[in-house]
Amino acid sequence: MFGIVRYSFTIVATFCVAALSGERAFGQVLKGEAAYGGWHDDRPGVRRLLTPQDLPPIEKPTYGLAQVVPIPTGTRPQVPDGFSVERVTSALRKPRVIREAPNGDLFVADTMFDAVHVLRIPPGSAHAVRDEVFASGLKQPFGIAFYPLGPNPRWVYIANSDGVVRFRYKTGDLKATGKPEQIIAGIATTHHYARDIAFSADGQGLFFSVGSGSNAAQDMFPEPHLIMHPAPHIVNGLAEWSKTEPLGAAWDTEELRADVLSFDPDGTHMQIVATGLRNCEGMTVQPATGELWCIVNERDELGDNTPFEYATHVIAGGFYGWPWYFIRVEARPHATSAIDRYSTLAELAHNPLFVMNL
Repeated sequence: MFGIVRYSFTIVATFCVAALSGERAFGQVLKGEAAYGGWHDDRPGVRRLLTPQDLPPIEKPTYGLAQVVPIPTGTRPQVPDGFSVERVTSALRKPRVIREAPNGDLFVADTMFDAVHVLRIPPGSAHAVRDEVFASGLKQPFGIAFYPLGPNPRWVYIANSDGVVRFRYKTGDLKATGKPEQIIAGIATTHHYARDIAFSADGQGLFFSVGSGSNAAQDMFPEPHLIMHPAPHIVNGLAEWSKTEPLGAAWDTEELRADVLSFDPDGTHMQIVATGLRNCEGMTVQPATGELWCIVNERDELGDNTPFEYATHVIAGGFYGWPWYFIRVEARPHATSAIDRYSTLAELAHNPLFVMNL
């Protein structure tokens, strides 16, 4: 076990969207300024293409609160031709993640209620005939993965906000048959609590995302003076820090945060895969290429028209900008001396493959 000292498809699990046919291609593509707009402009088939060059300047945002209203009677989400939407269940309270077991059961993280449910849905139906609590007493569970890969996994891995546990599992289990085994512990839980996990294509590595401890590293010292991992020791500024730490790695309260980490399946041999990913969720491995992908929740307060999220594949050794840059644009107005000495990071940061105007 490793211990640190000191939005899969993350839509509410109420509806099931099923593809009935894939014959019709999506329609128009909005580009440039036309690609911006709110939900009033959305409809099935509309696509928006935003490039880094299309991003507006960083501005002061407008603040407001969203209001939840009842679903109008007889209405359903609009979907493209060839798709349909049916209600699966309304019994879940605060679901965040859905992962499918090899036998088709849906494992759902009811994050704010510290539980993981299993929904069993018969073939040809969208209605759950069983809804069981697989495990409770967790700590803000989010990511779920099955190991080993293939049709007969023997473990269910669950990412809590403070680490990773695993339960023994055999195909068809609706409830955990034993106590959890802690394999990763000591992860800081402040600010972002969602932790996602996915196994590499060869099953030899467990990817584990840890979101940042702040919006834009406001509490981080201007330069590093202490390293906590693998053992606490003093460092004399950024130059010394950079000799041992990956490109773009943050320090102080943000050490080992805004990163994707990797471990052996038993939780040993931690490595930093990529840095500068403020909050990497929805992690998955593309089955044809083996590439790791995720959706990144970027910083707030960039302005009303700046996309806050992006989707990208995660390259080993890659740096993606946080907290100093947002898609290569300086986005930390209270920049410290460290950003001056890190000025070359802008040229080295990876641009995301897709920005998301949500």
